[in-house]
Amino acid sequence: MNIFLYELRAYRKSTLIWTMVLIGLVMLFLSMFPSISKEIDEFQKLLEGFPEGVRKALGIQVETIGSLNGYYSYIFLYISLCGAIQAMNLGISISSKEMREKTADFLLTKPVTRTKILSSKVLAALASLLMTNIAYGISAIIVANVVKVEEFSLNVFFLISLTLLFTQVIMFAVGMIIAVIFSRVKSVIALSLAVVFAFFFIGMVAATEETGRYFTPFKYFDYTYIMNHHRYEWSFVIVAILLTAGSLIASFIIYNKKDIHTQ
Repeated sequence: MNIFLYELRAYRKSTLIWTMVLIGLVMLFLSMFPSISKEIDEFQKLLEGFPEGVRKALGIQVETIGSLNGYYSYIFLYISLCGAIQAMNLGISISSKEMREKTADFLLTKPVTRTKILSSKVLAALASLLMTNIAYGISAIIVANVVKVEEFSLNVFFLISLTLLFTQVIMFAVGMIIAVIFSRVKSVIALSLAVVFAFFFIGMVAATEETGRYFTPFKYFDYTYIMNHHRYEWSFVIVAILLTAGSLIASFIIYNKKDIHTQ
């Protein structure tokens, strides 16, 4: 039994749905850009009426929102929110599915180690996320070139888009550690939504303080910084790597040692 291919097929439908949702969102949001750019002065005046704290919480940069990349950095926060839900859902599902469906006894009695089982599941889930990001990235670039009103930095656009994959991998790892600790998950989507929105709201509050950004993956990538420097902030990249690696390693250790209840 090839666990990797089996899991990949199992994620096929949800991967397709989430990919179409993300592509649909970027098409919808970017299609509004030409109209907004024509009335950018009035739009900026409207945004300037918002309190500074609200603008930071919503990721609004009045000075750059008239450019394609500036506008994209604003709408991307909500695209990454949907992507985070997909990743968290996958992370929580992979180690709790057998216990929910009462098939753990069938899987764990096969001549294969728990490490092999979990690693195959992880690779299948990561492959699904990668396919989602490839399809999304290509679609986003095509739409951006269709709606652009002037030339824009494709490098910056790509760097912003790539943070979707990074955020998803982080959320996936966090979802895994949650699932192996709390095995009996009754509703994966409900737990996924709760955790992701908790991180999202922490990010909105943390937007006003630099140190608060370390507590939520949604703030590890500052889009204004990316536009100005054409790179990521290394301190947050290191935190993201440590959080992801730590969560994955801990998940494997706990999964290998814990008792798996099949009833």
